[in-house]
Amino acid sequence: MDDNVFKALADPSRRRLLDSLNGRNGQTLRELCAGLEMARQSVSKHLAVLEAANLVTTAWRGREKLHYLNAEPINAIADRWINQYDRRRVHLFADLKTALERESMSDNDFVYTTYINTTPERLWQALTDPAFTQQYWGVTHQTDWQIGSSMAWKMGDVTMAGPGQVVLEHEPYRRLAYTWHTITPEFAEAVEMTDEEFAAISKEPLSKVSFDLEPVGEQVKLTVIHGGFEPGSALRATISDGWTRLLSDLKSFVETEPSESEAVRSS
Repeated sequence: MDDNVFKALADPSRRRLLDSLNGRNGQTLRELCAGLEMARQSVSKHLAVLEAANLVTTAWRGREKLHYLNAEPINAIADRWINQYDRRRVHLFADLKTALERESMSDNDFVYTTYINTTPERLWQALTDPAFTQQYWGVTHQTDWQIGSSMAWKMGDVTMAGPGQVVLEHEPYRRLAYTWHTITPEFAEAVEMTDEEFAAISKEPLSKVSFDLEPVGEQVKLTVIHGGFEPGSALRATISDGWTRLLSDLKSFVETEPSESEAVRSS
């Protein structure tokens, strides 16, 4: 995968596409063509290369196909190679990673795609079974996972529950969506949130997170979209690093040997 990423980044036209998405994430093909004054066919070919390298991911909103930057390949390169570079190059990678994860000006959804060596069934279990979520996430979800059912989040002795905190979509092994949890005073204290952060975030409406699972050979393509934030959302400013770490932990957890996972489940 590293070779595909390096090759994709080597082309100046593809870097221009990434720059365009970095300036305004979630663009349609038409918008990308107009903004860069490139032929539609050329943009389509370059986007295909970027998607193959997982630097760009897509999501449908109504009839429109939107394109988003995806930071996962940059994270993977940094994790694998960063110790072999001098300080100046480390800073260059850090700057690129920050640019790809930066909140866009007009569409502040968090969109992240990663490929996990597992099956849809096992990944689904890791996302919904409290015996698994407790291991890599440190939380459990108390719900029957039926659409419209309420959800309570448990993190140690802290419970996050409230109106509107429900399951939104439930298609086993394919798609899961639910509203993000209520920010309670107990949760704010547990994660050492400042009084100012809690005051701002607790006033915001509930956001939404979705998980799309797509088999790709012996892997599963997992796309996570966390959206529904108001402009200038205080919560949106806090989630990028948390999601990046969480999805890395999920990938590592699921890709362990089956016998080890079963041992965790039965313990």
